[in-house]
Amino acid sequence: MKKIIVVLIVSLSASQIQAQVAISKANVTNGSVSLEFANTENRGLVLPYVIDKSGITENGTMLYDTTDHKVKYLKDNAWFDFSVDASGTADLSIQGTDKTEQPGAKVAIYTTGNPDNTAGILVLGDTNKAMILPQVASPHLNIINPSPGMMVYDTTKRQLAVYNGTVWSFWKP
Repeated sequence: MKKIIVVLIVSLSASQIQAQVAISKANVTNGSVSLEFANTENRGLVLPYVIDKSGITENGTMLYDTTDHKVKYLKDNAWFDFSVDASGTADLSIQGTDKTEQPGAKVAIYTTGNPDNTAGILVLGDTNKAMILPQVASPHLNIINPSPGMMVYDTTKRQLAVYNGTVWSFWKP
C-alpha cells in the first residue's frame, strides 16, 4: 500500500494539468471554472493538514492548522480564522510518521500556456477562472462523518461551511 501511495505522490508531484477539471462529473458547467466538484454526494473538500505554517507566504492559501485545529486562510499576510470555535480536534496519526514536507509536490491546473510557479499542493493557475466547492444541502446534517478541515458550500443556507473536527462554522457575506 505504501508503494502505491509513493507512486501516486511522485506522479502528482510532477503533474501539471492544462485544462478545466471536473471531479465525479462529466464536465465543468462553464468556462469560468478551473475545478468543479459534483454536488450529488454528501462529500466535501478536505484541506491539507499543516503542522508549521511559518513558511507559507502565498495570500489566498487555505489550510487546516493542526496547532489549534482551525481552518484558516492567508489574507494580506495574516491568517484569518474560518473555524471560530476553538474546540476542534483531528486524528493526526492518519498522516503516518513521516511528515516531511515535499516542497516540489504540486498539482497545477491552468488553461494558459505558461505553467504557474506558485508554491502549493493544489494550485489553480488561471487568473480568470475559479473553483466551485462541493455543494451539500445542510452539511451538518447530511455529512455523516466529516473530516477535520472539510469545506463545502451549503446549498440550503447558501453559505460556506467549514468543519474543524468538532463543529461546523458557517460563513455568509
